Amino acid sequence: MTETDKLSLFFSNEFPFNKEGLEEFVNTFVIKSYKKGEIILENGNIEYELRFLDKGIIREYYATNDKEKNINFYTNSGFITDFSSFTHSSATKKHQECLIDVDLRVLSKENFLNFTNQYNCGKLFIETIFQRIVVNKETEEFNHFVNTAEELYLDIMKTKPDWLLKIPQYHIASYLGITPETLSRIRKRI
Repeated sequence: MTETDKLSLFFSNEFPFNKEGLEEFVNTFVIKSYKKGEIILENGNIEYELRFLDKGIIREYYATNDKEKNINFYTNSGFITDFSSFTHSSATKKHQECLIDVDLRVLSKENFLNFTNQYNCGKLFIETIFQRIVVNKETEEFNHFVNTAEELYLDIMKTKPDWLLKIPQYHIASYLGITPETLSRIRKRI
């Protein structure tokens, strides 16, 4: 499956564009490649692009001068845009870094708004994305509050096994809020 097919499949499954509009929309995205270690989003910046991950791995995290906390990893095709920043033109609090070489499909906010005005489909797209973000964030926060690090690790094993194969363990430990040594002890017990 080509990268264009991944983007087309995503939209045809998730949003009711007509075929004509979908093809035109997908073809307006531009391919951008990034190298391992490149930062594609920084705290304080405003999102002016829709970014769709074709291939690669991206870690999303919060950072201060003295610490970082991983909050998500993107390993599958899908949108990685901070939609709150994108839709409200507000500064993001997140960082995103390429853990390996990454290919993205990118669409400027201006082109997105032109397209959605022409086809009148952008409102549903944004509403649906926000609903998913809120549900996912609430579930994630609840799980981190009520579950132990070991329970969270078991959940990753069950729901996101690709993370354990593709993401360095010290990043997984940060996501769980524990040290790599503690993660190592958990892995030995399981």
